[in-house]
Amino acid sequence: MRRGGDRDRTSLRPVPRKENQGRRIRTDSIVLGTRIPTLILVKVVTMGTQELLAELSGLRSDLDQVRFPLDLPQVETARASAESIRHQLDDYVISRLETIDAPLLAVVGGSTGAGKSTLVNSLVGRPVSTPGVIRPTTISPVLVHHPDDAQWFTDRRILPGLVRTERSTGDSTSVHLVAEPSLPRGLALLDAPDIDSVVAANRQLAAQLLQAADLWLFVTSAARYADAVPWDFLHEAAGRHAAVAVVCDRVPPAAMQEVPAHLGQLMTSRGLAESPLFAIPETVTDSAGMLPDQAIAPIRSFLAGLAADQEQRRGVVLQTLAGSIRSMCERTPQIADHLDDQALTLQRLRTDAANQFDEARRQISVQSADGTLLRGEVLARWHEFVGTGQFMRAMEEKVSWLRDRVVGAIRGTPPEADKVSVAVESGLAALVRSETDAAAERAVGAWDSSPAGRAVLQHSSDQLGRVQPDFDDRVERVIRDWQGDVMELVAGEGMNKRSRARFMALGVNGVSVALMMLVFVHTGGLSGAEAGIAGGSAVVAQRLLEAIFGDDAVRKLADMSKDALDERVAQVVDAEAARFDDALADFDVPTQVADQLRSRVAAIIDVLTSADFDMATSTAQLGTAPDSTQSATPVARSRQEETRPELPDSRVPEDQDGRIREEER
Repeated sequence: MRRGGDRDRTSLRPVPRKENQGRRIRTDSIVLGTRIPTLILVKVVTMGTQELLAELSGLRSDLDQVRFPLDLPQVETARASAESIRHQLDDYVISRLETIDAPLLAVVGGSTGAGKSTLVNSLVGRPVSTPGVIRPTTISPVLVHHPDDAQWFTDRRILPGLVRTERSTGDSTSVHLVAEPSLPRGLALLDAPDIDSVVAANRQLAAQLLQAADLWLFVTSAARYADAVPWDFLHEAAGRHAAVAVVCDRVPPAAMQEVPAHLGQLMTSRGLAESPLFAIPETVTDSAGMLPDQAIAPIRSFLAGLAADQEQRRGVVLQTLAGSIRSMCERTPQIADHLDDQALTLQRLRTDAANQFDEARRQISVQSADGTLLRGEVLARWHEFVGTGQFMRAMEEKVSWLRDRVVGAIRGTPPEADKVSVAVESGLAALVRSETDAAAERAVGAWDSSPAGRAVLQHSSDQLGRVQPDFDDRVERVIRDWQGDVMELVAGEGMNKRSRARFMALGVNGVSVALMMLVFVHTGGLSGAEAGIAGGSAVVAQRLLEAIFGDDAVRKLADMSKDALDERVAQVVDAEAARFDDALADFDVPTQVADQLRSRVAAIIDVLTSADFDMATSTAQLGTAPDSTQSATPVARSRQEETRPELPDSRVPEDQDGRIREEER
């Protein structure tokens, strides 16, 4: 067994290999139901990527406006998807399109204790990442590259959110860069944290790093290859046709036939039939903690082959890029749909509250015109103003007295008119308060019936179920303002000399309260004894006003006064309704963002589908045959038979096509 110090420093240099054997990966992807060959992306890259980059950058800007404030069904999935696409654009897609020929980044990821760091150290030929038995071991990711490729990784071309360091910091916000001359140019290895780490930040970073990979070198173990968490990541990789190679580590020698075969079955059933699969037998590491050369020779040869062939590297990059773009174009409309759900839910809550206050305004308008207010204190003060009870009874029996006789019978004085105004103010205020309070209670009840509404209520610091403490003061001001409006109306109405004399005899206040009484029975609606008393009172007011202004003028004044009252009341009721809108403000979703996302996806698809080209010419640009069924893709070639040292059972048994033999599955 070689010791670490005796290890060949050029262990990842390319070795000869035979052509046209091994597993093959599909070279096409599907975008929203339209089959778009990966080679279309080749054409886009060849002709220039500026238009595609512009649309992808626009998508990134649009995603900055995405927010899901309401906890609706499946919202966590939408939030995670939006965040995932943002990271993918920042950490990989945009930067990779701008530098298509940058070194290929192979991210070594996998489960806790799978042996990722040991594998990276063994492939490089010296310890560059610290393995251990304490979990988690890898916290700060380690990126190993050739010294001549340093500029590609120090300039934050990828993973811009991570600080670059030249030593291990144990900090998940940084990446440790290691320049290693034994690593061939054009290839970089990144040792990622555990995807199932007990530390949430490590899990998130691992997922972010895997999304920034050109190639996933996914490491699992014989004991944990069927765990759910790794398969969640592999399922995502299969969904976007990312370039993936799977390493099954620590396979007991007695299980070298059974375990890899079963893992191959799982890969095939989950869309990874074309991905390379390597098996490393359980063995003893050397004094430097590294695996024997024979155990990792197939993986080293696979990576060396990619490093030696620029076209192969480009092919892997384009395959992963095409899959990433396809995946984003499939997931983004789903995000837009969730935004629509958020907007619709907010609109429903807004409408539920608005309906209650609309009803309050309607009830106040109806009850301030159907005679409801002509009772109690208002009616008593009006009677005091117009005369004694005997006078009122006579008026109710002889409502046809001449107008002049009515005017002559009025014995009201300004103080009595003021008392009527005060009673009107009190009665109206009580009505407005009661209906607005009821509207607030109904609105809260409507919101409380749904999870989204309850969330808004819990978030709000306002006591929405009751009117504000200063509500009564505001209502009183509004009513006084309306009484001022009525005075201005009657004072500004044209009159002849005789009418003017009558007007002056009663005063502005007296005429104004008479008009208010008429407004309060504007639509009628009372019945029984109340109708007789209130109706008689209204007739007195009407005859009095007609004696001064005339029939038509009185009707006009009554209509204008009622409209003014409704408008004034609406102001104070709307102020209470606005509190519910304010409560929704923190949950607001820009309604145009969903449409922007859909338009952006359509534009990206248009850029790709407009690349109409000769398939043979484009495949020739990649150095492959036009018939994709007769050619191996870059990753596919990794499964070809090669002249390299390897243990007899270190790889999954294959037939001539490189597939796991059916009888061993």
